[in-house]
Amino acid sequence: MSDFASILSVPVPRADPAQPRRADEQLHLHRMRSQASDEDLMLRYGKGDAGAFEVLYLRHRLPLYRFLLRQVGSAATAEELFQDLWMRVVNSRGRYEASAKFTSWVYAIAHNRLMDFYRANGRAAFLSHEESESVLGDLPAVEIAADLRLDRKRAVERLLAALAGLPDAQREAFLLQQEGELSIEEIAAATGVGAETVKSRLRYAVAKLRASLGKGS
Repeated sequence: MSDFASILSVPVPRADPAQPRRADEQLHLHRMRSQASDEDLMLRYGKGDAGAFEVLYLRHRLPLYRFLLRQVGSAATAEELFQDLWMRVVNSRGRYEASAKFTSWVYAIAHNRLMDFYRANGRAAFLSHEESESVLGDLPAVEIAADLRLDRKRAVERLLAALAGLPDAQREAFLLQQEGELSIEEIAAATGVGAETVKSRLRYAVAKLRASLGKGS
């Protein structure tokens, strides 16, 4: 992927050569941005700090791209959705409010963009897909993560193939948890379904992945 500044031609302000910042001031600003929360960075970007956006982009570009790629299965389509997602972030900078975690907000944008893509490509089954909740108990996100500790170097191809075979809704919930590091409640907020439905999707996804990888319950 190309750098976001070149993808979207987002101008990055440069120091005035007639009044260069001192090195210690630049270092302080860099440290402040690197230690700031995602929400603070987005608020700073909304006030004109383009450097804050650069930090946000570098933090989240790879997980977001992988999330989109594994949902659509096409690098070209994922790149298009990825660029559109970040353009929406850029265009929302003045309206952003830190009422929820930045990750919940940005993955909600990714989810909505995927919904548009699915509608345009006749994949409406995702939109109405609901699993039975009769088998549910409390299923913390950490339990799901711990249940699928894989040797990634040896199993990555099998895992990706198994992911591709999941229903869209189940794969999305799993990737939001694993790639986006969202909690069950945050996944529910991002995708517009109830927490119990998220738990159900995760439970089914984990069961199917375990079966595909030869790790029976």
